[in-house]
Amino acid sequence: MPQIAQLAETYASQIFWMLVFFGFVFFVIGKGMVPKVMATVESRDKQIASDLAAAEAARAAADAQEEAWRVQANSQRAEAQALIAKAKGEAAKATETRLAAAAAKLDAQVEAADARIAEARQGALGEIEAVAVEAATDIAQRLAGLKVDAGAATSAVKEALHV
Repeated sequence: MPQIAQLAETYASQIFWMLVFFGFVFFVIGKGMVPKVMATVESRDKQIASDLAAAEAARAAADAQEEAWRVQANSQRAEAQALIAKAKGEAAKATETRLAAAAAKLDAQVEAADARIAEARQGALGEIEAVAVEAATDIAQRLAGLKVDAGAATSAVKEALHV
């Protein structure tokens, strides 16, 4: 094979060109491109770290605002409950006052009605006594033919009614 036979003659020049090529690649890529890539990676890492720090700070600020909001909401809720309790108490007092006034008015009306009933009862009893006296006098005169004195008839009717 002629290629293998030429190997000894071209061996030194192939090594030379291989060293030149790898040296060129080393300097172009290793010294030129790799530092730029590493700088980009470091810049990216720094950006990610700063973004994470900003996100953490924003989260902490949001947590603080949420806690402040909760405290404020709880205090407002407590104030609202206090106002509701106060309003309920005032409403209860007002209702109690109105009920007391209404009860007093009703009691006065009941007492007036009782007085009118008692007066009407007395009037009715007086009329009943008068009718009973008249009826007793009339019955005694018709049945027995007796003329009964009005005073005696009145006392007999009162005695019979009040027994």
